[in-house]
Amino acid sequence: MADELMTFKEMCAKFDVTPRTLRYYEYIELIQPKREGRSRFYTPRDCARMVLILRGRRFGFSLEEIRQWLLIYEEKGTTAQMKAWIELADRKLGELADEKAQLQSTIDVLQKLRDDVEESMN
Repeated sequence: MADELMTFKEMCAKFDVTPRTLRYYEYIELIQPKREGRSRFYTPRDCARMVLILRGRRFGFSLEEIRQWLLIYEEKGTTAQMKAWIELADRKLGELADEKAQLQSTIDVLQKLRDDVEESMN
């Protein structure tokens, strides 16, 4: 088991996060390393949770949403967690589709304005 543990520094390097970020994730109970004195040691479980946390952040989920989703596994198991994930993903996909439509509208207006200005110069 000792071979499976990672130090604080190794964890930061593996996931390309700052020490402050890693400490914060611990503070808000997203990860729970083993402690020996002042040293922290991270288990494969912590590594798996980090993958999920970083993936969730990449998709735009808040840390609180991620924390709640991870708690579902602890309290209700995998099936409940996967159902919750589908609901979260559906909601996020809707939000992203709205953002995409707004962004496309802004691009279209800017492109037309740019084209109008260019045409007025000729």
